[in-house]
Amino acid sequence: MTIEVEAQPSVSGLRSECLPFWEVMAQSIANIAPTVTPTINLGLVYASSGNGSWLAFVIATIGLVFVSFNINQFASRSASPGSIYSYVAKGLGAMAGVICGWALILAYVATAMAVLSAFGNYGGILLGLVGLKFSPIFLFAIGAGLVWYIAYKDIQVSAIMMLLMEAASVSLILILSAIVWFHKDFALPSAQLTLHEVTPKGIAQGLVLAVFSFVGFESATALGDEAKNPLRTIPNSVVLSTIAAGLFFIVVTLIEVLGFNGSPTPLDKSDAPLNYLANAAGVGWLGVIISMGAMVSFFACTLACINAGARIFFTMARHRLFHPSIGSAHQSNQTPYVAVTMTTLFTFLVIASLSMFGIKNLDIYGYMATIGTFGFLLAYILISIAAPVYLNRLGQLRPINILLAIVAIAFMMIPVVGSVGIPGKDSIFPVPDFPSNVFPYLFLMFLVVGGVWFLMLRLHSPEIIEEMERDIEAVHTKFSDMRKV
Repeated sequence: MTIEVEAQPSVSGLRSECLPFWEVMAQSIANIAPTVTPTINLGLVYASSGNGSWLAFVIATIGLVFVSFNINQFASRSASPGSIYSYVAKGLGAMAGVICGWALILAYVATAMAVLSAFGNYGGILLGLVGLKFSPIFLFAIGAGLVWYIAYKDIQVSAIMMLLMEAASVSLILILSAIVWFHKDFALPSAQLTLHEVTPKGIAQGLVLAVFSFVGFESATALGDEAKNPLRTIPNSVVLSTIAAGLFFIVVTLIEVLGFNGSPTPLDKSDAPLNYLANAAGVGWLGVIISMGAMVSFFACTLACINAGARIFFTMARHRLFHPSIGSAHQSNQTPYVAVTMTTLFTFLVIASLSMFGIKNLDIYGYMATIGTFGFLLAYILISIAAPVYLNRLGQLRPINILLAIVAIAFMMIPVVGSVGIPGKDSIFPVPDFPSNVFPYLFLMFLVVGGVWFLMLRLHSPEIIEEMERDIEAVHTKFSDMRKV
């Protein structure tokens, strides 16, 4: 007779060590949402990089692996639901940590808005095929409601659903890629491999969008209390999800660009590239199934963003940086239910409001994804600065650690500069058109608000900051003692 022992709540009230490696990795993979790249992002990368699109993804993968190495300097030593926020606070101090957490909450919520709007868009298209028509706001409400219920109810159910959804969606795209390559008589993509008509400027511009395809790869770090063997499963998930997504992007890019050779509609002008390739290969039905898979993937990504963003919100509230009620865990579900409810509701209200003002679903996707990416990029840069500082404090800093940090920061500065733009007629990174040219300044204003709020908090309630620092230090000390045993 086997007796099952239910996992007990951690100090935070979340379910302790309930997620094995694959379910932890599902969080990062779902946040990357690999299906989004071949269905939407690849056409944008191709518009800049052409036959060098695959190389842009190679470089992006390498750059983000360097970032993951810096994240794992912390993730291999401690774990908490605070994700990179807690790590940066440990390495660079409370001010940098709070700014990082502030930016990450925006990043995850804005990304949730983006992918939920895409979910509504694909849902509307698919329902239209059977003669049904619903308003985008209704579809947003359905998606948000389901996401809220799953995230509120059980993190393990969330993880399993994300794993199954992404596995199914990615498998369908790989099957289509194999069929397309067979249809092309397994021809080598020689024009791509020889970088025919590819320029360094095109690669640099495409690299900005290629990096965008990976954001959220670090979100497994938000499952610090819930992962089994967190000091192993989380670092492995962060690195392997980046490498797996990168390989997927590279392979699919090579075949998708090859598949469009000779097409009357260029890849960057196609509204539904995978549907076109399916029809061209004589398997149009598979294109419809992949569109369904894309909708499911957008849903999984929304769920991943809510799970990760809510846990950072939850941890900061437990540090009394937000109202204490937000740091409450559900007694039986052992989930951060207040934080989940607030992030989900805010996500829905914003995109519903934008839709009511007549902004199209895919425009909402583009706007929110751009804003969210700024938050991720800031977090990646801060964690790459924090890693060598932290190691130096431990007396474990090596020249290779400094090199890893410098390379990671250099890679992340490319999309930062590319997103802001450099004025000039022949600039390699032209200033984006309106309204994208305004987004960096809105993000800076958001950071200023967060910084001023933190300074006021420190001035009026310095004990809160001291308690926050003690709590983060206690977590690191606990894991340091465990490593010694």
